[in-house]
Amino acid sequence: MEKTHEIIPSAKRLIKSLRNMGYDFPTAVADIVDNSIEAGATKIYISIGFHGENSYVRIADNGSGMTEEELKEALRYGSERDYSEEDLGKFGLGLKTASMSQCRCLSVASRKINKELVTAYSWDLDHIEKTNKWEIIPITDDSSKNIIKAPLSENPGTVVLWEKLDRILEFRDPEGEFAKKRLVSMTGELGTYLSMVFHKFLTNEIPDQKVEIFINKSKICPWDPYAMIENKTIEIPQKKIKIIFNGEEKQIILKPYILPSQEEFSSIQIFNKFSGIAGWNQQQGFYIYRAGRMIQSGGWSGLRKADEHTKLCRIDLSFSPELDDLFKINVAKMRVQIPNQIRNEIDHLIKPILNAARDRYSSVKRNLLNDQFIIGNKQSKDFIISANKKNFPIEKNINKVFTLDFIEKMMLDLATKYEKKIILEIFRKIRRKFNE
Repeated sequence: MEKTHEIIPSAKRLIKSLRNMGYDFPTAVADIVDNSIEAGATKIYISIGFHGENSYVRIADNGSGMTEEELKEALRYGSERDYSEEDLGKFGLGLKTASMSQCRCLSVASRKINKELVTAYSWDLDHIEKTNKWEIIPITDDSSKNIIKAPLSENPGTVVLWEKLDRILEFRDPEGEFAKKRLVSMTGELGTYLSMVFHKFLTNEIPDQKVEIFINKSKICPWDPYAMIENKTIEIPQKKIKIIFNGEEKQIILKPYILPSQEEFSSIQIFNKFSGIAGWNQQQGFYIYRAGRMIQSGGWSGLRKADEHTKLCRIDLSFSPELDDLFKINVAKMRVQIPNQIRNEIDHLIKPILNAARDRYSSVKRNLLNDQFIIGNKQSKDFIISANKKNFPIEKNINKVFTLDFIEKMMLDLATKYEKKIILEIFRKIRRKFNE
């Protein structure tokens, strides 16, 4: 056998390249939360502190923690470990690539059992650029980084600390007001994202894995895409789809829901809450979960296009991590594809569900168009509706007062793209008439 040669990649060049794996701030933090859940954590504390160039993000948990050797291995790019079928991790890269996508200095501290000392190490890009070596730096007891060890003073767990936030505070003046406002805004976006992605863990839908997540001491409330708190949400019996992988038969679970229309929601505030991050039209479609963790939030995965008339339809599609290769999960857990061998079957199964969603949407719209609208007092600029709603469980001929803005918004929500142009022009003329 010919002599082989080990070729070690350039540390500074490869780590810089691996910073561009497609993460944004919320998805990077979510990848760290995955690790905490895998470690059996029941509480995860995210602290985001603005101190100009010394700003930081810290994620601390009360999970099982790691020994010093386990911590060193966890910090290796492409760490070697055995993943169970339901683990949220996969490639041995997430901790490093997610963190370094947002910062230049990643520190991790961990404590395995109560009596053990806390061990901590750092990846620092400034050090790597000087040495071009794959070296982690130990954090000693006399280090200035007490912020990373403080949460572990009494209990086991792990703390991840991001410093030198060059990808988060992308401003010439990281001490300035713009940088501060940016971090505050990103903190709010993070809470919204985590409440959606981990909603099944936050509500104990995943057996024995109930988790509480806090951001700057405020507890995150779960966002349920299916509005199950609403009495008029329709839950359709789940379907089990068989799929062959590595010669074995596996299952994918499809669970459809048809949500109430705006008029059927218990309040306009709750209707707006369940519109989601991207709004009703973009939030329709598949919600794809891997081991209970959301990977995709809405969209039809190429089977069809978003349609105003089907926006009330949302479908839970769940699979096990053992099918990752079929679903083509990427490192950042931000991309997923429905396997070709089941696309036609899924398309066939959802057609009657989409028809039911269209019927519900159209039925409510027809009822609205049958109502009699009368322009009321010119000074109050209100519309008075005199409605004889035979198909609604309310008393007939009840007069209600609505503002012009409310009526316009309601009509725009129900209108097609072509109708919206007409409605906007009509209401512009009405407002001009009122101001004469």
